[in-house]
Formats: sequence, structure tokens, C-alpha cells
Amino acid sequence: MKANRLSVALATLLLCSAPVFAAPPASASSSAQSSASNGDQSESLIQKLSKPLASTTTGTVTVEGKSISYKAVAGTLVLDGTGVNEGTPQVAMSYVAYFKQGADPSKRPVTFIYNGGPGSSTVWLHMGAWGPQRIVTNDDTHTPAAPYQLVNNDYSLLDASDLVFIDMPGTGFGRLLSQGKDEAAREKSHKALAKDYWGIDGDAQAFSRFITQFLSKYDRWNSPKFLFGESYGTTRSAVLANMLQTRYNVGLNGVMLLSQILNFSLSIDGADMNPGLDMSYVLALPTYAATAWYHRKLPKYTGGLAPLLAEATKWATTDYEQALAAGSTLSDAKKQQVAQKLSGFTGLPVAYLLKANLRVTGGMFEQQLLSGTDSDTGRLDARFSGPSMDPLAKTTAYDPQSAAISSAYVSAFNDYVRNDLKFGEGMTFRPSVYGAEDFHWDWKHMAPGQRFSRGGTPNVMLDLAVAMKYNPNLKIKLFGGFYDLATPFYTAVYEMEHLPIPESLQKNISYNFFPSGHMVYAHLPSLHQLHDDAAAFIEANDNQGNK
Repeated sequence: MKANRLSVALATLLLCSAPVFAAPPASASSSAQSSASNGDQSESLIQKLSKPLASTTTGTVTVEGKSISYKAVAGTLVLDGTGVNEGTPQVAMSYVAYFKQGADPSKRPVTFIYNGGPGSSTVWLHMGAWGPQRIVTNDDTHTPAAPYQLVNNDYSLLDASDLVFIDMPGTGFGRLLSQGKDEAAREKSHKALAKDYWGIDGDAQAFSRFITQFLSKYDRWNSPKFLFGESYGTTRSAVLANMLQTRYNVGLNGVMLLSQILNFSLSIDGADMNPGLDMSYVLALPTYAATAWYHRKLPKYTGGLAPLLAEATKWATTDYEQALAAGSTLSDAKKQQVAQKLSGFTGLPVAYLLKANLRVTGGMFEQQLLSGTDSDTGRLDARFSGPSMDPLAKTTAYDPQSAAISSAYVSAFNDYVRNDLKFGEGMTFRPSVYGAEDFHWDWKHMAPGQRFSRGGTPNVMLDLAVAMKYNPNLKIKLFGGFYDLATPFYTAVYEMEHLPIPESLQKNISYNFFPSGHMVYAHLPSLHQLHDDAAAFIEANDNQGNK
């Protein structure tokens, strides 16, 4: 079963026929940061956002040669408090929705789209993947400063579905609606709201309530419904899919997961802080091999990417996994042998691998692979590279891919939303709250069947499993990039193959991987194939065959 799924994943390489050494860039969550402090929590702004806002415009996009007329609505929806706070506005969530003109709403699919972080708006998927206009950025090098270019998005998903881009509470034009007569009272209110909404479960509740409110406002309860999340957005999707179906009676047709992370104990970032848990190193190795191959750091290997990934995956899950499991009982001779083989897959010196005890975290690999040139590779897209902040550091200090494109995405959206969508005048757009002084994410989670939230390393695999068992017709589509060091593609496969579901439900999961990074769509040939795969997935699962 595992070999067959990997074969399907590797076969995707044949679909992206453009050279692997060419394309645009990407990042998804913490790239552009802005302060989330109470500095703009004035009474006037809160009063303005306490009621839904909307601006409606029209436009046309050409998708793969087909012209589509649409109505666009940019605005906010307001979530009131519950219980004793019922009727009190607590959160304004911003969104942009695109509706195909002339379509029957009861038959037309609607897809709810969001990025991750946690702490990110959805500017990345909007301007890079599915919106009617797309930002143009360089392939795997730094994009020069403004002016930037927006073009018709030949691969917008509007041909297959209506689209709703949702910004997480506190990002985009949305805000936590602090209450109080003075600044001190509003600050206290802000902290209480942040505690309620900035966390795994509070966030999923907010998105659940937003989606149900949207379905009522736009009369879309009978439409085929899909979720599309990227990065932490896949974590959100697992919790949200379960919550929408079991608590809100919103049946879903399908869930699309881009650059998946469900079990954070498998993350290669900071894996050295989890001694004794070695699977993250095993699952990241195929991505290390792909990255080393891309940067021509495997001089002894002369084949293509697909056979390299197959070979690296096989060795990682056999000899390498067994060597790591042996711990201190691994003999010196065997350790030397494994280091030699590991060097052949990663391009890292044997001496370095021995000093690292055969365990290289993502940040270590990004810093070390190109150390001879005083450059670091990208994390979100390892095809990128940039000057090392500190060539003597153990790990990287920044992500060259994020630095390369973030300004282009944020600048282009600010221009587009104000001039084309006619929304946001006098308001500040927050691409992210990640990194702001008052942003603290609550990682505790109440998994299905639990009575209390639990801390520790988050794992939402059970949520997705329950969602699939509750709705055995629910289809899951997994997308990822071979050069993604933030959420390695084989880690996602491992998670799906270890979901606690009956074997009969594994057939509901399908995979497509691409020669790109975390933001697959940053590579134009990959965006083309990603569109075709996502559109086909929606059409196959809208339960009616209608577009």
C-alpha cells in the first residue's frame, strides 16, 4: 500500500514537464509581520467593525482560455459572544468572496480557503493561487522591489467553484473587538478575546461560526462545500472538518490539504528538542535529498528526481530508521557506514553528520548545505537561497524564500483590494499577527472523545479521522511540494497512512506532489497542475457533476 501511494506521488513529477530548475516562489504564514497591539483598537474603529461591512464589484477572469464573469464581495462578518456575552460583537473576520455570475447557487460548489501560521491572513493563497489576479514573482530568486505586476490568473479555481478567502481573527481587515470605556478596559477586553480566539479550538470555533453565518447570508446551505487549507490551515481543516459536521451539521464534500501538518511531534523544525523521537529525521530525508539534488550537491548521483526520492524513501524507512532506533547501541562501524550513506543523500560532510549523531534538523540542513558559499537555503521553498546572516551559526536566522516574495504579495494585495475591490479605505491590512508582542497561540486542544483540553505537542490526526468516519463519503486530497522543508511531503504521507480509520476509508484519500515548495503555486508549472488536480477533485465530488 505504502509503495503504491509513493509511486503515485512520484508520478506527479511527470505531469509537471517544465524543468525542475525553474519557477516562481512562495511562503505562507509568518512572512510579513505587523503589530497586533491595541494601537488601532480605537473606539471609532471598533464601532465601525461591530457591524458587517461589504463592497461589491464585478469582474472577468480567463481560466485556461475560458472567460468567467464574477461578482466579488470584500467585507467582514461579525461574530457575537455567547452565553452572558450573547449579542455583544467580539470578532470581525474579513473575507473576499467570488461568485460566478449566472450560476445556480444550489448546485454551484463553494470552497472556503485559508492560510495558516497560525497567525496569517489568506493573502498568499488569494494572490498566488486561486484569486482572479495573480502576483508575478521570480522563480527561485529574490523578487525586486515595487512596482510589482498583477496579471490575469489563468489558473484561478473560479472555473470549478465559488471561492471564499477567509482571514484568521485579528488579521486582514478583521479585528478582535475590544470593549470598554477607556484604553485600560479595552486592553483587558482584548486579552480576554485573544485567549478565547487565538488557539487551536477557539480558532476552529470562529471559522465554524463564520462559515455557517456565510452560508445563511448568501443562501449557500445546499451548495456542495469544500475546505482548502494550507500549512497550519491543514491543522485547522482537520479540527474544522470534524467540528462543522458533528456540531454544526454542515456536511462536507471534500477537504483539500496543502503542505500538511497534523502531528507536530513529527516536525523536523526543532526535532533536537525531542530526544528519543526520531521519525521526523526519517520522514524529512527525502526532502533533504531533493534539495541537495536541486542545488547540485550530489555529484555521485546522475539520475532524475523521481528515482532519487524512491531510493531515499526506501533507505530512510529501513536502514536509517533502524540505525536511529538503535541509539547508543549502534556500533561505531555501523554509524560510520550510515553516515556515509546519509552523506550521499544529503550532500552534507560525513564528519558533520557524525558530529550531529546522524540527526540533522531542518534549520541545521538549511544552514549547512550551501555553507561553502556563505548562503542558506529557503525553509518554505528550499530551491531558494540567500546570504547567511551568520555563517558560523548552527541554524538559519531567516527564510530566504519569505524574504524574496513577501513584499510583492502584501503590496499587490493592498493595491488590488483598494483599487479593484473598493474596500479598505482608511483601514490597515494586517498580513499577519505572528510575532507581535501580544500574540500568543494556545496550543492546547480538546480532541474528539476528550472532556478536557490537553497541552503538549498538538496532534489533530484523530479529528480528521473522526470527520471521515462520521461522514464516510468525505474525500481528502493531499497536495505538497518536494522542496518544502517546513512540512516535508513524506511526513504528510506518513500521517495519512497512520490515521485511525478503517482500511476501507483509505481509498477516500488521494495525493499529488509537485517540484515546488511549501507554496506549491509559486512555481508556475506546478500551479497549472495544482489547478487541474483541484478542479478535478471538486468536480468528482460535488455529487452532481455540475460546474
